[in-house]
Amino acid sequence: GVGGEPLGAEPSPLPPAWNLDGLTYYQRMGLVYDLGAELQGPGSFTSVPGTDEPPREGQEFRYRVDVEDDLGLDGELFAEAVHKTLNDKRSWAHDGLSFKRVPKGDPDGADFVITLASPGTTAEWCAKSGLDTTIDNVSCDSASTSRVMINAYRWAQGSQTYGDRDIHAYRQMLINHEVGHRLGYGHVECSKDGGLAPVMQQQTKFLDHDGIHCRPNAWAYPNG
Repeated sequence: GVGGEPLGAEPSPLPPAWNLDGLTYYQRMGLVYDLGAELQGPGSFTSVPGTDEPPREGQEFRYRVDVEDDLGLDGELFAEAVHKTLNDKRSWAHDGLSFKRVPKGDPDGADFVITLASPGTTAEWCAKSGLDTTIDNVSCDSASTSRVMINAYRWAQGSQTYGDRDIHAYRQMLINHEVGHRLGYGHVECSKDGGLAPVMQQQTKFLDHDGIHCRPNAWAYPNG
């Protein structure tokens, strides 16, 4: 059978959607969710419907949110997190930017598409831009395409550098880091022992380097 499964075997079930009714946004963002490190989704996407206006005026970037089908994750929560994070004064909005979420088919289009996808699909889209995310199972800005890829395994499970307790902040860092690439920012590392890691440091992979201890940080402008 395909993938070494015996003929006639039922495919392994994908993780079920979580019942998050009654939980606040902050409670849901503090939870760790089930998702396999080697999950290969179908490669098809559903766009989160509707429009989300930025809270203040500025140089506007228009983005769409796509979620790969059959992930079993809450796409509306992901879209809300993206919008809240990017328009936070500690994020890239600090520079006078604003971020408006638009639906699929919007007549004015989207500047980029923030995409939540399985590790396998993330790797496929990142490879289109010459990036290998299979080492350390990370996310990427697939710069030669319209997609900013957020690895659903990392979104669901977090990283050892942040741990389960700080998974909300980790998710904010993921969004800010990959969109930072789309805005033209490259990787940097912290230079002061005990200092905050820059948001453009590869914090999924490491906080400490060259004998310097860095603290986790989700924001481009942590002081707002």
